[in-house]
Amino acid sequence: MLIQKIDKEKMNLAVNTLRMLSADAVEKAQSGHPGLPMGCADIAFVLWMQFLRFCPQDPQWPNRDRFVLSAGHGSMLLYSLLHLFGYDLSLDEIQQFRQFGSKTPGHPEYGHTPGVEVTTGPLGQGFANGVGMALAERILAERFNKDGRTILNHYIYGVVSDGDLMEGITSEAASFAGHLGLSNIIYIYDSNQISIEGSTSITFTEDVGKRFEAYNWRVTKIDGHNHSEIAAAIEAARNEKEKPSLIIARTHIGKGSPNKQDTASVHGEPLGAKELELTKENLGWPKNSPFYVPEEVRQLCQSRIAELKEEYAQWQDLFKKHIKDDLNLSQTWNAFFKKEIPADLELELLKTIKKDSIATRTASGDMMQVIAQRMPSFLGGSADLCPSTKTYIKGSPSLEKNQFSGKNIHFGIREHAMGAILNGLALSGGVIPFGSTFLMFSDYMRPPIRLAVLMKIQVIYVFTHDSIFVGEDGPTHQPIEHLTSLRAIPNLLVIRPSDATETAAAWIAALNHKDGPTALILTRQDLPVIIRSIYPTQGQLKYGAYVLKDSIKPPEIILMATGSEVSIALDATLQLQGKGVQARLLSVPSFELFRSNSEEYRNSILPPGCKKRVAIEAGGKSCWYELVGLDGLVIGIDGYGISAPAKTLAEHYGFTAKNIVSEITKKWGM
Repeated sequence: MLIQKIDKEKMNLAVNTLRMLSADAVEKAQSGHPGLPMGCADIAFVLWMQFLRFCPQDPQWPNRDRFVLSAGHGSMLLYSLLHLFGYDLSLDEIQQFRQFGSKTPGHPEYGHTPGVEVTTGPLGQGFANGVGMALAERILAERFNKDGRTILNHYIYGVVSDGDLMEGITSEAASFAGHLGLSNIIYIYDSNQISIEGSTSITFTEDVGKRFEAYNWRVTKIDGHNHSEIAAAIEAARNEKEKPSLIIARTHIGKGSPNKQDTASVHGEPLGAKELELTKENLGWPKNSPFYVPEEVRQLCQSRIAELKEEYAQWQDLFKKHIKDDLNLSQTWNAFFKKEIPADLELELLKTIKKDSIATRTASGDMMQVIAQRMPSFLGGSADLCPSTKTYIKGSPSLEKNQFSGKNIHFGIREHAMGAILNGLALSGGVIPFGSTFLMFSDYMRPPIRLAVLMKIQVIYVFTHDSIFVGEDGPTHQPIEHLTSLRAIPNLLVIRPSDATETAAAWIAALNHKDGPTALILTRQDLPVIIRSIYPTQGQLKYGAYVLKDSIKPPEIILMATGSEVSIALDATLQLQGKGVQARLLSVPSFELFRSNSEEYRNSILPPGCKKRVAIEAGGKSCWYELVGLDGLVIGIDGYGISAPAKTLAEHYGFTAKNIVSEITKKWGM
């Protein structure tokens, strides 16, 4: 690590540059949060100037340190840092803070602004994302740091706020990180003791340090404006080898503002023209030069970039010698980071199907063994439900403290943190992460699912026990609205396969879907395996909907179903055809894939002229009217379930071929 000595005057000048760039940008936008950037400027500059390892010309350098601004409302702090330290973020972009089309949106967005590691804003998410990043570093280091070479050894630094630490997800993630001893995490807690409603004393009076010590974290307390204390605390945390570190930094929100420092108003409001002028006067800053950056500060930041270029070049030489020029290791590296799918993988997955009736969760579990063997980057776990979700990778150890060679992650009963940790794993590169739980508990994961979509990252969710046919566990465990609500998340790929063969195709679709997350929706109960020598191939799942059983003549009625209801709908279709009705059946495993087709394809299987349309799904009805039309028939559930055996529930709620035919006859007289 290369660290230069910097005199106090230059450091203060640089810190005040961060403060005033942030305050000027918020003032110009008349929107934003100046308090955190002004209060955390000392911490941030010491970290970036003396410790953080990065390369502005190669923002995705695998061994860069990650900086996570979990308190994403303080985004101008990050944008100011990125600008000063050479990233492709011009002063013009700083001046367009929060404006349409700028690279400086209100909260940091991954993939939108160079150097932003993760989309943050919903508090606690960034904290948990960083835990996933730290875990990814440990997993990949275990695989590539061998024979005396150190390819990956980066840290995850973060700035977290009072709000982050109040959110429940933080407790889940901190417990998980402490259990695994992820000592590559160094979080600095901006303890300014102010929230939107006033002093945190009105709601947040716990001893945060003792809480984190109980989680097995190393905890230190410092003055967040004392540069030598900040540097010493970070250095000590870097030397910690057994625990993650939380540095509690007492800071003053809005530092430097004569009248708004330590007030709630400076959290989320511009300083105002008069107070901004007074702040500049207080800090000895030019009053009539907004967005002023002293040349000495630019030179100081450039000197750090030059230092880091040397470290970056040394790493590239090491990588070339030990990885790139070694055929076996190069292939292994590419297998992790390029995530290519073997051409024959779907065929291999189909070979795992040995029965004519099998639950899709069980079929999926068998297929995951093959995927894990063929794709080294594929790993994950469950929220304490592997025996039920069938997601344990056999023959591979579980991840434990100081043991990261396996593929099985035990997230514990922490669904919310699991979702965000999966995002961190995906953001690190080199990992295709999966996480599993019951579909009912996807509710606990909605914030990180939404953020995975926003960031366009590949995460795979395995949601099992997908309907009322969970049975005796009753309505607390029987999902009703969950399919509809997941389908309502823009660009989340939701797939509910009808049998084991579609489950194989669903896994291929999920592995191919690299620019966003996928939710696989799987049954607890056995389903008949559709005989593909009689019916169309499962490969048509890629269209999202396809004709499973067609009518002889143009259809006069079209039935549609997903998952466990497809086999029931097939029986009903055959009964209708036996009565001379020109009935067509569509398997509709994915609304999102179906919408992505050409209008020509959509109209070919759902001809606009055929208005008699029926949807059958053991869940909420509302999303189906997109396909059946307002005059269509939806056989679903708009209330909650009942504790009873699955067969009894099927009869009660009408999920039988006999009832489907009866409902159709009642509506259209067929």
